[in-house]
Amino acid sequence: MRAVYPGSFDPFTAGHLNVVKRARDLFDDVVVLVAVNSLKHPDTGEKERAATVRAILPVEWTTVSVVAWSGLTSTYCRHHDVGVIVRGVRNTTDLQAEYQLAAMNQSLGVPTVFLPAQPELAAVSSTAVRAASM
Repeated sequence: MRAVYPGSFDPFTAGHLNVVKRARDLFDDVVVLVAVNSLKHPDTGEKERAATVRAILPVEWTTVSVVAWSGLTSTYCRHHDVGVIVRGVRNTTDLQAEYQLAAMNQSLGVPTVFLPAQPELAAVSSTAVRAASM
């Protein structure tokens, strides 16, 4: 089965990398979908962020691809034969927000699998990484 792991990835963190690594063990193919989020305003476009993610992923991860996308994740899934969405969750706040998205995507025909953050990575967020680099 093919899975998609969507996110703005601004920037791509160790937590994101860990989710991709674990998703590889569960699914035949994983697409890291670098998406546009209207609530976020990254400094770079999705194509540049996709290139950055691609450069971070180990070259031997041949079952992982990276794609820039500006539409709904469920639309990508339907058009590219992807059966499931993978989402990482760090805490109960993440879970509440992700649950709402999962319910919407389920209603559009695409289920979601949640992967809890590894304890040592639970405090890592793109927002915190961005703030630390300023």
